[in-house]
Amino acid sequence: MWADRFDGSLEEIFELQDKVAFSVAVVIESTLQAAEIKRSIDRPTSDLTAYDLYLRALPNCYAWDKERILAGLDLLEAAIKRDPKFGPALALAGVCHQHLEHFSAGKDSEAHRRSAIELARRALQASPEDPGTVANAGFLLGVFDGAIEPAITLVDRALSLNPSFERGWRASAWLRLYAGQPDVAVEHIQTAIRLSPRFGNTTDIVLIGCAHFFQRRFEDAISAYLTAREQMPKNPAIPRYLAACYAQAGRLEQAGQMLEQLRTITPVVMPSTVPFRNPEHRNLYLSGLRLAAGDIT
Repeated sequence: MWADRFDGSLEEIFELQDKVAFSVAVVIESTLQAAEIKRSIDRPTSDLTAYDLYLRALPNCYAWDKERILAGLDLLEAAIKRDPKFGPALALAGVCHQHLEHFSAGKDSEAHRRSAIELARRALQASPEDPGTVANAGFLLGVFDGAIEPAITLVDRALSLNPSFERGWRASAWLRLYAGQPDVAVEHIQTAIRLSPRFGNTTDIVLIGCAHFFQRRFEDAISAYLTAREQMPKNPAIPRYLAACYAQAGRLEQAGQMLEQLRTITPVVMPSTVPFRNPEHRNLYLSGLRLAAGDIT
């Protein structure tokens, strides 16, 4: 924000200290005031009710509990109805559909996929300079909409807008994992953790488990997945990963037990969409699930 030089003698150290402190305070106050004015001008919506609905939705959208995600989506839809160009709400509603797709199959799964893509595109049009919106939209398009490189470019752009944006680094980590770059994915998730060490996102552990899995360090992957399952017991992705990992490690009885636990969350064993673009990674995951289910063809 500011840098300068001050000259003085040790005999005048307290006077010099006061001079430095005054100068720093003046610069910081004016800079922060300008930043606050900019934030006020750039607020995501002028509808305070829509913004309140968005804030109330936030904790539900990342809960990995189907009922809570649905409740969050209802709040977001109400916010979007009040302000159809509320970019962060549009992108977060897309994230809700992406999470709900994990619980779904068939037509429901396809409907969630289409909704996520549509909301991501609307969000980018509404808030192309908001890093959170750009990162969420890029992540959704990377999961559901074909080529992953344009999605990575979007998330890189979000990080160029705010290099200290920990959620942007998390989105980048997952996209790198999907693109077949587990080492880079771990580097980026570690950056996110350094930026926000108190956040404690369980999905970080899941990503690290996936990186171990694709590098065929099955026991390390199982350890990570088990830790994540304790913290997020209603996330259907975790028992799927565990089942595939146990099966590839030759522990078929435990793989079958994981599928039994999965069925208490959702009847869907084989996911409708698989975001992993690397053919070897994709086959390792899907063949592990088939092996766990007793389908060895």
